[in-house]
Amino acid sequence: MKGRRVWAVARKESLHVIRDPRSLGMAVAIPMLMLFLFGFALTLDVDRVPIVVYDESSSPASREFLSRFFGSRYFALRGFISDYDALVRAIDRRDATAALVIPYDFAPNVAASRGAGVQFIVDGSDSNTATIVIGYADFVVSAYSRDVTLSALARSGLRPPCAPLDVRPRAWFNADLESKNYIVPGLIAVIMMVISALLTSLTVAREWERGTMEQLISTPVSPRELVLGKLIPYFVIGMVDVTLSILMGEFVYGVPLRGSVALLFAMAAVFLAGALSLGLLISVLSKTQLVANQLAMVLTFLPAFLLSGFVYPISNMPRAIRLVSYVVPARYFVALLKGIYLKGVGMNVLAGEALLLALFGAVMVALANAALKKKLA
Repeated sequence: MKGRRVWAVARKESLHVIRDPRSLGMAVAIPMLMLFLFGFALTLDVDRVPIVVYDESSSPASREFLSRFFGSRYFALRGFISDYDALVRAIDRRDATAALVIPYDFAPNVAASRGAGVQFIVDGSDSNTATIVIGYADFVVSAYSRDVTLSALARSGLRPPCAPLDVRPRAWFNADLESKNYIVPGLIAVIMMVISALLTSLTVAREWERGTMEQLISTPVSPRELVLGKLIPYFVIGMVDVTLSILMGEFVYGVPLRGSVALLFAMAAVFLAGALSLGLLISVLSKTQLVANQLAMVLTFLPAFLLSGFVYPISNMPRAIRLVSYVVPARYFVALLKGIYLKGVGMNVLAGEALLLALFGAVMVALANAALKKKLA
């Protein structure tokens, strides 16, 4: 392998990217746009749940109970209604996600400690949101019931019993439990996987379509030199994208970066080498840009988005899908990003993921070289 030949191929590919505004725009602008849109639009936080209230009691006790709901950031009052028909209409029209019904005998039952019943209705068409909302409501009701019980004991002169269990939960690494803190790092992996494969998936296919591949074959450039020369410009662009993504995560979304920046860039470089080689392999195997583009999307975006643990926990997937996820390289890069970003851990913890990611990169580079050599032969 000669450096002059590699440099000549890299210079040729760089000039092509610079002279083609569409390629350059796709390489830089699209990752930033995707990170901006997904970062703000994709959230798993369930806050300010719209709720309507059917209060038949209209008593100080019911108003004090309602204040527990609307004094928190989890519920937002959308209005009071006067019958069940209005309740059904509000949920059907999606004006409200939940409804709270307080019976007319709520106040006397609370005062007499007879156990007052209230009805909490949730729109279950979105099962995940409904489960979270029910958990919020259970927490509010439990806190209110405890305070009412303690007040009744105090009025009667009795000493409140000691709780048999005192749970003090503490969330590590993401104390505020904000979904953006783990969505943004995972999103960087998904975007880098897609963009890297898309960029290089068109390089060799474009040479075949334009008839310039025959000219390259006639030169002394070897397949390894051709592969390396074509990867270098896009590797530089990819590292620029990684840098911009990290800066956006820091200054736009405020995601904490607790680990080593050097380790983050090193793992990103390994991942980019593998993803770019995968795109180049796709480009070698398919001689048209259209087929290469479609294959790149199917083989990169869907697995990276669905099977990497970026949004959906892999542990909750069926066993067969979990086994398939082991061949998705974004899975290991997502784990590395979250470990470096949120936990601040190093290679002593992430060595397994780093080794598998390096193995993916080495295999993709070898396959791209072998496939191009066969095509040229």
